[in-house]
Amino acid sequence: MLKSLLQLPRTVWLLGLVSLFNDATSELIYPLVPLFLASVLMAGPQALGLIEGIAEATASLLKLFSGAVSDRFGHTKAWVVGGYSLAALSRPLFYLAASWPVVLALRFADRVGKGLRTSPRDALLAATVPEGQRGLAFGLHRAMDNGGAVAGPLVAAWLLAEGVPLRDIFLWAVVPGVITVAFTLAIKEPAASPGPKPRFSWKMEGFSPTYKRYLLVLALFTLGNSSNMFLLLRAKDLGLPDYQVPLLWALTSGVAMVLSTPLSALSDRLGRVRLIIAGWAVYGVFYLLLGANQFHPLLLWPLFAFYGVFLAATEGAEKALVADLAPRDRLGTAYGWFHMTVGVLLLPASLVFGGLWQDVSAEAAFAFSAGCALGAALLLKFWVRLPLP
Repeated sequence: MLKSLLQLPRTVWLLGLVSLFNDATSELIYPLVPLFLASVLMAGPQALGLIEGIAEATASLLKLFSGAVSDRFGHTKAWVVGGYSLAALSRPLFYLAASWPVVLALRFADRVGKGLRTSPRDALLAATVPEGQRGLAFGLHRAMDNGGAVAGPLVAAWLLAEGVPLRDIFLWAVVPGVITVAFTLAIKEPAASPGPKPRFSWKMEGFSPTYKRYLLVLALFTLGNSSNMFLLLRAKDLGLPDYQVPLLWALTSGVAMVLSTPLSALSDRLGRVRLIIAGWAVYGVFYLLLGANQFHPLLLWPLFAFYGVFLAATEGAEKALVADLAPRDRLGTAYGWFHMTVGVLLLPASLVFGGLWQDVSAEAAFAFSAGCALGAALLLKFWVRLPLP
């Protein structure tokens, strides 16, 4: 596999490095925002909920818009450079924030950047490699992204342990932000396809019934895929000490980082369907076990490592499957629909999960999520009927 990795186009590696440094910056800042709001700006949970709700909803809607427009005009690099630049500019400005509305504006700008870049970036990545290397390319990209997700919180924890003031830590986002933008500028965009450009259609004209069924099944799975914050809250309820909670999530990201490339590359040979079904099955088993009572805290470490296997098996393969099912001239729009399907359902998924946990029991909430995952796996196999390699 090392030989195959080294043979990947330069653009794939550059996009991986972009995600590595960008995610390290994002995960350096993101965990500190609740602390900054509560301890420095004296804002409550309601302000945090408003900020994150507006930010994430904006990103979800813009991913469809940017994907469709990039298809229409045949250019993706400008969206990638602009999206990452906007995020890199907004993060250090948290240092100047004197009230929670300023934090809202900065988080909004950061998520606008994410919404503008994500679908065109995935389309650029898919267009750069042949079909037989899509799993490998997306797996490498996700591995480097997860590497940033490990590095960011560790740097934040180290800076806090060294006594660096919370506000000053935001300035540390300048250097990796500049590196991120520099890598985006070095990307070379492939030549645009000749012929007329596709027009956007809310009826998804130009996409196969198989692709549409895939999105519906993905929606069912996402309905049971609530915020990962619930997993960490459950770990704390089961007796894990507070200081070990971020380390537990770092373990999950580390496992995903190590396994993303080999597992996603496996989908190039065994088929995306088999790998995604296996990953969703792992997800279902994980949620059933975590929802059980009388769970010893020491067992949380191998269990969360098991969750990292789910992330590694699905994140790259799900994106590669989009490229397999979509027309080449509509890749941006295809990723836009993919990301919007996931993004729009994250809020109701978290609301349903939280309501079941609070009004019924934790076991019921985790069983509901497991049921959605296992049901989606069955539908993917027997209803969508995706082609095997």
